[in-house]
Amino acid sequence: MIPSLTLALSGDVMLGRLVNPMIAEHGFAYPWGDLLPTVRGADCFLINLECALTDHTERWRDGGHKPFYFRADPDVVETLRLAGVNFAALANNHAADYDMAGLLDTVGVLDEAGIAHAGAGADLAAARAPAFLTAAEWRIGVVAFADHPAVWAAGPTSPGINYMPVSLASSNFAAIEDALAIAREQADLVIFSIHWGPNQRVRPTPAFRDFARRVIETGADVFWGHSAHVVQGIEVWQGKPILYSTGDFVDDYSVDPELRNDLSGLFLLRAWPPALAWVDVIPVTISRCQVNRARGAERDWFSERFTALCAELGTDVLVAGEALTVPVTATPWPGRS
Repeated sequence: MIPSLTLALSGDVMLGRLVNPMIAEHGFAYPWGDLLPTVRGADCFLINLECALTDHTERWRDGGHKPFYFRADPDVVETLRLAGVNFAALANNHAADYDMAGLLDTVGVLDEAGIAHAGAGADLAAARAPAFLTAAEWRIGVVAFADHPAVWAAGPTSPGINYMPVSLASSNFAAIEDALAIAREQADLVIFSIHWGPNQRVRPTPAFRDFARRVIETGADVFWGHSAHVVQGIEVWQGKPILYSTGDFVDDYSVDPELRNDLSGLFLLRAWPPALAWVDVIPVTISRCQVNRARGAERDWFSERFTALCAELGTDVLVAGEALTVPVTATPWPGRS
């Protein structure tokens, strides 16, 4: 019998800019704060890597100027290894900040470290290919897409990201159907990752909700969204969780005093064969390039907003110890009353 499984998912992990020198000063484990034992204790830890890992210093300029460029030294991959990161999504708007040379360097650094990845590569086939992980006897497939920037889209013979507009048109959605079918054939659990939408959006639009639901209906077991920099509510659709935005996790970003993008969550997906049973969300706070558990008023603020946003999506949130728990199936939960 396949054993139970705990998957840890985070939003954006940005190890460049001010985070990089903080790691040099305080050590590779520094960014994870008091969450390090928790992420290491999960059967699998998946992140969106929001920077390039490269020595290449020439920024991408072809087609315009970007306001932010994120790069970390290649040896900072040890920060990911120390946390037990098993997978990094690379389909995002910072993977090629230091041109395609930096993107390909990142792929090589992750490969050398034994960290699986999806969403970017030397050509479209590589960028679109699912990643496969094995954890607690589960075979996990992950596909990764991004809805921006289109100019970085990988081509048949050119490097880039796995670009896909948020659209239900068959001319676009067919690629998602194909990717999910390939993953479904080889995996017990399929995760769909997408870096999508504008920053600081608190709620998904109706169009985004329709898109996410279709992805679930097409064969994904988990919809894992990121890019908004704030945590959005969770919706359960056909017994599967839609995480519209998992916020940030490690960064040096300025903080919006109203949206509080420094308050986020670590998402622990608890799977009990044959399906996901619940999602535990641990409230966290990001400060001085480090993530730690949120406590006191900050935890209360995050909990209240997250609960309200989930309620808008028809989702109940239960308090279970330190976590906020979202039931996914009606199956009784082992060890829970």
